[in-house]
Amino acid sequence: MEKRMLRWCFENGLRLYFILRIICSSCCLLCFVKAQSRIPTEIVQLWASEFGGELNSIVTKYSGSLLLQKKYKDVEPFIRIEEVDGVELVMQFGEKMKEMLGRKVEAVKRLVDAAEEADLYHKYDMNFEFDYYNSVLINERDENRNYVELGNEFILEVNEHFNNLPVNTSLSNIQVPTNVYNKDPDILNGAYWSEALNAVFSENFMKDPTLTWQYFGSSTGFFRLYPGIKWMPDGNGVISFDCRNRGWYIQAATSPKDIIILFDISGSMKGLRMTIAKHTINTILDTLGENDFVNIIAYSDYIHYVEPCFEGTLVQADRDNREHFKLLVDKLNAKGTGVVTKALIEAFRVLNKFNETGQGSLCNQAIMLITDGAVEDYESVFEQYNWPDCKVRVFTYLIGREVTFAEYVKWIACNNKGYYTHISTLADVQENVMEYLHVLSRPMVISHDHDIIWTEAYMDNALFQSAAHSLLLMTTVAMPVFSRKNETRAHGILLGVVGTDVPLKELLKLAPRYKLGVHGYAFLNTNNGYILAHPDLRPLYKDGKKVKPKPNYNSVDISEVEWEDTDEVLRTAMVNGETGSFSMNVKVPVDEGKRVLFLTNDYFYTHIDDTPFSLCIVLTRGHGESLFIGNISVEEGLHDIDQPDLTLANEWIYCVTDIDPDHRKLSQKEAVIRYLTGQEPDLECDEELLQEVLFDAVVTAPLEAYWTAIAMNISENNEDGIEMAFLGTRAGLMRSYPFIGKEKSSNKKFFTTQDKHSIFTMDHFPLWYRRAAEHPPGHFVYSIAFEEDMVSGKKNRSKMITASTAVSVTVSKRMAIAAAVGVQINLSLMRQKFWMATQQSNDTDTGKFLGEVDGSVMTQLLNMGLFTEVKLYDYQAMCKGATNHHSGSQPMLSPFYTILAALKWFLSNLFIFFVEFNFCGLWNGESLVNAKTVFHFGHKHRKVEAFQPCNTEYPAFVYDHTIKEANGFIECGDCQKIFVVQNIENSNLLLLATEAYCDCSIFPPVTLEPNEVKYNASVKCERMRTQKLRRRPNACYAFHPEENAEECGGASGISLAGMLLLLNVGVAVTVAVLQ
Repeated sequence: MEKRMLRWCFENGLRLYFILRIICSSCCLLCFVKAQSRIPTEIVQLWASEFGGELNSIVTKYSGSLLLQKKYKDVEPFIRIEEVDGVELVMQFGEKMKEMLGRKVEAVKRLVDAAEEADLYHKYDMNFEFDYYNSVLINERDENRNYVELGNEFILEVNEHFNNLPVNTSLSNIQVPTNVYNKDPDILNGAYWSEALNAVFSENFMKDPTLTWQYFGSSTGFFRLYPGIKWMPDGNGVISFDCRNRGWYIQAATSPKDIIILFDISGSMKGLRMTIAKHTINTILDTLGENDFVNIIAYSDYIHYVEPCFEGTLVQADRDNREHFKLLVDKLNAKGTGVVTKALIEAFRVLNKFNETGQGSLCNQAIMLITDGAVEDYESVFEQYNWPDCKVRVFTYLIGREVTFAEYVKWIACNNKGYYTHISTLADVQENVMEYLHVLSRPMVISHDHDIIWTEAYMDNALFQSAAHSLLLMTTVAMPVFSRKNETRAHGILLGVVGTDVPLKELLKLAPRYKLGVHGYAFLNTNNGYILAHPDLRPLYKDGKKVKPKPNYNSVDISEVEWEDTDEVLRTAMVNGETGSFSMNVKVPVDEGKRVLFLTNDYFYTHIDDTPFSLCIVLTRGHGESLFIGNISVEEGLHDIDQPDLTLANEWIYCVTDIDPDHRKLSQKEAVIRYLTGQEPDLECDEELLQEVLFDAVVTAPLEAYWTAIAMNISENNEDGIEMAFLGTRAGLMRSYPFIGKEKSSNKKFFTTQDKHSIFTMDHFPLWYRRAAEHPPGHFVYSIAFEEDMVSGKKNRSKMITASTAVSVTVSKRMAIAAAVGVQINLSLMRQKFWMATQQSNDTDTGKFLGEVDGSVMTQLLNMGLFTEVKLYDYQAMCKGATNHHSGSQPMLSPFYTILAALKWFLSNLFIFFVEFNFCGLWNGESLVNAKTVFHFGHKHRKVEAFQPCNTEYPAFVYDHTIKEANGFIECGDCQKIFVVQNIENSNLLLLATEAYCDCSIFPPVTLEPNEVKYNASVKCERMRTQKLRRRPNACYAFHPEENAEECGGASGISLAGMLLLLNVGVAVTVAVLQ
């Protein structure tokens, strides 16, 4: 038979495909011989049988799967299987999270009390002198080796708890933004009285060692941080961080708000004024958060919404919308005459409609007027829409050095409970914009209600320059600090905001991974429906060699991750803070979207009291909702756990090691052993998990001797090509045995933290474990990994194939997955066995998707129903799109850049400057430099392919397991391509034989490439305008009867008629002088 088969192969041409049926990505081996009109199915069946039998024999032998299955079978009498009660479990996890977050709140409350008490007894002194620890200057010396001013010695030691940064856990220190003078009297007085917080910082950390960064952000701009650190400037030597710009500060300082920005784009706003105005708008937008709503209306001779799609409405001020507004504002040009009356009427109309229909924040409402002057009579507008209650505050920003219209612009703000500011330079913008926050905070300060706020998830890459520190997702709990002094009560003085960070990974540790099963997970969302933490949240993307946060990483909606909840049943329940359950059939992409699992998930959710968060745990039907428990003594298990081939999931919490500094350097395995041996009896350990891991250590222990015995019989060159055997259990226990030296290994990252997909993490079980669990025990799942080239960044196919199978236990007809076991096989071995089975040898093309190699065959297999195409969606994708780019760096990151930019403009345009700002004034002068020149003088524009958030659709291909064999032909013009498909038993492999020389290139390749989902204008607009269900914050402080509204940045007692008269006289005098 073998001779007849060999002769047929060489006399008759065909192409052989050895396919790893991995659902959406297939791995192929190809051979090319002569042409033939027919392929005998019995020969293909024989090849599949011989190759499959040989391969199964090898992986079964080297993995020890039969031995491991037998060992678990032997202990079934000592096992009990319990069903997981999802409702009880989510309530239990939710209560733990509430307690943990409650401890952070108590720490913040103590800081508030201490800060307000210290300020109460401090008497402000304009001439006060005080040397504080400046976090930028500490430990700096001058040329004489003396410490510089504000830079005394400050001891720093590396601390594992604080991301391995050098810190001082005894003291805090102070950071001051570049645009704030570090010896300003306000800074010195605040730095002095806030020294009282040092004792409370330390006390808090002693009471709760899980606390991370604690801080006080002052309304004057300084930032006191504990523990103290050495603050490093960015690459340009600038400290752009300003605590008052941070989300936690803004949310704690003010209630939610609806804002409409009116932007004067008349001809007089050209040049530097336009640049200052745009920077002012961007700064205002940066003060808004996900609980706020906003729109921008530009006006000159007529009004128009900068985003026509948002006409007549307000949109949530999430990051996406804020950045969208910034791009639109940057494109505006100045022309025409400024007539603001219609713009004011439109703004009042929209705000009133929103309030009456129960939309928006239902709290503060304000209009921001950005202009270089005003000459109209607006009293009738305010009488009709805003007086006498002044429910809409009006804030005015006078742009430019001209002050002719200053009094009138002041009058608008002062008579509408707002605030007037004059912004004449770019450096003035930051401080002046912040004034509106102080006004909005007055009612809350006077009420003296300290509301607790929690932020959305964010990465503080402005605080930490190192990627390791900046790319950690966290949330912040914060509270406002008020002045208690009676003499300033009506002024409502906000002293600042205190807060502390909570890394989200610490929160999810309270939902132990081992209790959620193979595919289960936990996630958190906010009151706005945004994801706080989710294993499928991908906040980072790669741009070349750099890893960056996505622009919209913290405004990813539940519906964009759990996207098969098309009716938003789950989203609605969680946003409303309900407790309950929900079931859904889902398609779960794994292995970076190359494969898909079909699961039925049960969702159990509850609200976390006293927070805006909801928790959900997801359990998979079947083995995902059952746990088995085995009893074993500590003495039996301790010997087997203390073995070099055994490791534990270091991201799981077997024992808490981050409280005691002496424990922080311990691995989880070391901590478990020290606890069980009595060396560290004070360690807090999960007794249930310890029992499971001890049981698994005993049951899996014989595999070490088994693998050792096999290794002794392997030749020195390891011609068999098996490089490693490994196993993992549901308790996060892993064992591995290398059959070759590490230096010869083809995949050194496997089973290490460098390959997160191959180990147990907080988010998931290993990929080889998850895929094996969806197949019967003894059925091996094969896959080829893709490794990233560190130089090019491209994904390359590995030389290794991973094969794994599940190990189960059955008690009283109830089955649970106990473990998975497998081997890593060198690809050369697979080729060798394949060609031996088919009795031929030739070139191969390995690891490619079948549709890319031969689109004609893949198309026909789809038509025959052997494969089914499944559409998957990625709502967190990043697509390349052309955008305007400047070769210069972004100068608006800090006032430092803007001052330099303005100076460059000043020196190069000195004559224009004098003409523009002479006393007579050329209000509509056309000789002003274009706004872009200020920031990009000497730089050329160029188009670049920049990554931007997008939605994509991509295919997955699923094989019908009920079809064991098939054959057919493809009409390819002048010839027919015949093919035969044969299933390889006990695996996810297919053998496909086709003719080699029939040209079927008329069929296009079938690819796995994602396609961007394009929306037409109307659909895109509707998506942008649509407001999803959200839960508003409970507290709102819009007005207070004791508020002193006379502090508005200027006199409020001037009558409108008087100002208009003075203005007319001034104009007449100017005309006379000019004549």
